[in-house]
Amino acid sequence: MADLTVTAANVTQVDGGVIDGIAGETITAGQAVYLDTTTGLFMKAINNSTAAIATVAGIALHGSALNQPLRVQASGTINAGATVAIGVTYCLSATSGGICPDTDVGTGNTKYKSVIGVGTTAARLAININNSGVKVA
Repeated sequence: MADLTVTAANVTQVDGGVIDGIAGETITAGQAVYLDTTTGLFMKAINNSTAAIATVAGIALHGSALNQPLRVQASGTINAGATVAIGVTYCLSATSGGICPDTDVGTGNTKYKSVIGVGTTAARLAININNSGVKVA
């Protein structure tokens, strides 16, 4: 498997908590984001940089450009805008903003394990973020 192939127009909140903020770069609906503690802006998360950049805040609910408002779903259920497998755990990937099955996190580089959620239907993820801070070697 690979990263989820997201159709941005199909990403919607089903239920759960959201965070409103400002985008620090161009972000597309369905991308995993982190909150940059220095700037206070949402940025695309990635698992092979630093622990801070791999600390997922949630999934973007819509697209946004630099310095524009962004709503991020941090808990609950989301229509992921992609086909997901029921019962599969999804994590932050090595692609900026990407989400992949747990088995695709890989090894060999410095990668931080950040669990995003579990597929509950063919289109939905139950978001339950666990930013472990653990490097996968």
